[in-house]
Amino acid sequence: MPDSTHSHLTSSNPADAKVAESKLVKPKLAKSNFTAPNPANAVNAETDLGQVLIPIARNAITSAFGKSTRLVNEDLPWLKEPGASFVTLMQDKKLRGCIGTLEAHRPLLDDLKLNAQAAAFRDSRFAPLAEYELEQTDIEVSLLSAMQPMRFNNEQEALAQLQPNVDGVVFEFGRYRSTFLPQVWEQLADVKLFMAHLKNKAGLPQEFWDEEVKLYRYSVKKWKERES
Repeated sequence: MPDSTHSHLTSSNPADAKVAESKLVKPKLAKSNFTAPNPANAVNAETDLGQVLIPIARNAITSAFGKSTRLVNEDLPWLKEPGASFVTLMQDKKLRGCIGTLEAHRPLLDDLKLNAQAAAFRDSRFAPLAEYELEQTDIEVSLLSAMQPMRFNNEQEALAQLQPNVDGVVFEFGRYRSTFLPQVWEQLADVKLFMAHLKNKAGLPQEFWDEEVKLYRYSVKKWKERES
């Protein structure tokens, strides 16, 4: 069963990012991921999704403090479909927690709630979120597409295929695994630098390469609680 993992960088120095305690599992490519509902009857389907997903994530965190939560419809059919999500917490444009799943293996509603609470209270890079921090914490929710394996003969070919600001990437070499969401391109716009820190995050030297390296890419749809 897939494990949750960290994704974002944690400080001004990207090399400080840590891998989650639990290993990333090798993606099961035959399994399909969450698909957004048919937008035929919605004026702006993606905005509508965010207006559901963000409150659910915030409620999951707020309820842990015994505080009242916002009214949101959790009975929508698409929330019961398997989905893979990441929840990112930001304070003053700085990362405060980020946990998610790479492969859909449980209902999106459950995945989102569990990842929101994990980002708030169980990201080992940070102290658990305190109640007084709620008001200053912004939430971002990302939904992941199914992962696709990349085909290449060497690192240069792999780098040439990467699409900055589009691709989320999973790096895998034996027991070493890591991922960056597409949002990380905002901090690491150069493909060589992006790959170097992805390898570093997996616990390998930045210059490492081997013919057994495997890469997978995915895309995300994301919604921010507040645009800045």
